[in-house]
Amino acid sequence: MGELFQRAVVDTHRLPLFCFFVALIVTFVFTRINVRLIRAEVRWWFRNVSVGETHVHHVVFGVILMMASGVAALLLGPAAEGWLALTAALFGVGSGLVLDEFALLLHLRDVYWAEAGRTSVDAVFVAIAVTGLLLLGARPLGWDDVTGDFWAAVLLLAVNLVFAVVTLLKGKIWSGLLGVFVPLFGYVGAVRLARPGSPWARWFYGDRPVKLAKALHREERWRRPVIKAKIAVQEFVSGRHMG
Repeated sequence: MGELFQRAVVDTHRLPLFCFFVALIVTFVFTRINVRLIRAEVRWWFRNVSVGETHVHHVVFGVILMMASGVAALLLGPAAEGWLALTAALFGVGSGLVLDEFALLLHLRDVYWAEAGRTSVDAVFVAIAVTGLLLLGARPLGWDDVTGDFWAAVLLLAVNLVFAVVTLLKGKIWSGLLGVFVPLFGYVGAVRLARPGSPWARWFYGDRPVKLAKALHREERWRRPVIKAKIAVQEFVSGRHMG
């Protein structure tokens, strides 16, 4: 196992990324356990941090950690890989704290335990998935396939990016993100029907009732069970939301 780690992570200069990845996951898990124990008012556990009547959300500590570790990494430079691994871990801790309250930043109000708060869990899952793919050696937009003529390479990357963006605009978040790293997902997602309510559906299905009806039928038949399963996973991870 040690030799595998050496070859796959250390020798490929991915140790800082690995430290960030582990710190992000551990921080998110610990934070969710912490807030659920606070919410349950467990006597022997910590309480919310307050200054006077102001509740200090953990996103504040996350931002401070991200700023401090980011500046430290810039000062250290690429030569100090060991220290960069430490700053990457601290950046991962900060990122976990910030993303855990991503929904609050998005809505600019405290929706942590509301239905809208599930966005935070989605944001963390996306960050973990993207970082995991990078750690495994995936390169965005088919970068590994870039060879030969410069402009041909630019065209390939641009085409892959367009397909990934179209897939995202069609409301297929996971397919779009996977399409950034595995272009085939972007190609398939871009040519299939958009999800109702997505920007693409609003722009192009308004005067095409047949397509909209087909998209609604597909959403009801295939997406609803998936969404229910996703909500069950979210609430298992983060606790049951209100409303």
